[in-house]
Amino acid sequence: MFVLLDTNAYLRLAKRVRPAVGIKFGQKQYVLTIHKIVEDEVHRSPRLRERFPWFDGEEFAEERFAKQIRLSAEDKEAVDAAHSILHNWVLEDPGAYITGGRSPPSWTDCWLLALAQVKSAIVVTDDLAIHQLAAEFGLSVWHGFELLSKLVSARVIDNLLIKEIYEALEVNGDLPKAWIDVKHTVFPRVFGAPPG
Repeated sequence: MFVLLDTNAYLRLAKRVRPAVGIKFGQKQYVLTIHKIVEDEVHRSPRLRERFPWFDGEEFAEERFAKQIRLSAEDKEAVDAAHSILHNWVLEDPGAYITGGRSPPSWTDCWLLALAQVKSAIVVTDDLAIHQLAAEFGLSVWHGFELLSKLVSARVIDNLLIKEIYEALEVNGDLPKAWIDVKHTVFPRVFGAPPG
């Protein structure tokens, strides 16, 4: 089963979880992967290119190219049809997704969810609007911390790396609230039991 990293999940994890894509793990034989649309999203954004200059480093670019999910013509047609439904759903009521200062799922977000639907995959994202849209359509999504927890259970990474990732995200001002809320319950061996 494919586990698709969205743009932010890839950018949060790829420098520390090596290799970042192509990893097989767990009893269900999950395969961590990425689609070129994520790469395209970074290349279109001067802000992301400036903030993550390592993204186009040879090691990362070659890994993404070698391990990204590829689609047949039939798959592309099915993804485009599912994408149209998801994106139009969002456009009909974008206000439903903007609580708490969030943005509604983007064209790319909807495309990744459509890909997940067609390939029976799981999307890794910390975007709560994407989680909401996925729930409305019965699609599987994980937070980044859920992926990390599964990687620890599968002994792909260790608790020391969990701590390093949390610290790096905090220093960079990129630690999602959902990660903070669960750090003591999901990773008690790293951060201790919940206070109180």
